[in-house]
Amino acid sequence: MMKIGAFAQAGQVPADTIRYYEKIGLLTAGHRNDAGYRVYGEQQLATLRFIRSAKQLGMSLDTIKQLLDIQVNKAEAHCEDVKLFVGQQLKQLEEKIEEFNRMHAAMQQLHDACCGGDEAATCCSILQALEAGDV
Repeated sequence: MMKIGAFAQAGQVPADTIRYYEKIGLLTAGHRNDAGYRVYGEQQLATLRFIRSAKQLGMSLDTIKQLLDIQVNKAEAHCEDVKLFVGQQLKQLEEKIEEFNRMHAAMQQLHDACCGGDEAATCCSILQALEAGDV
């Protein structure tokens, strides 16, 4: 059993993150010891690692909460349920990639159109394009 500091270190997250996850119902402390401190065990550490792994993939906390519900009730769920969540996340990621590619192309166009000289910025093509909404 670990107190929150050791648990945070083992899970490689700040203690405030653990408190936040508890507040929103993603994580629960095993119990409180005689002194009233939260204590955590291996089950909570596995849950924290699960949350961290899903966050690293860009999953929202709502999606993680739904996946944790499936994780807890594995026998009653199906792989297709999990695949559906991951498929939704993949689609959102692909949309973000397309958006970043559009942003990159627009910014590259602005950059390439600018002379970058030492004249006053009153004639700056980047500022003019942004002001005109031509991005």
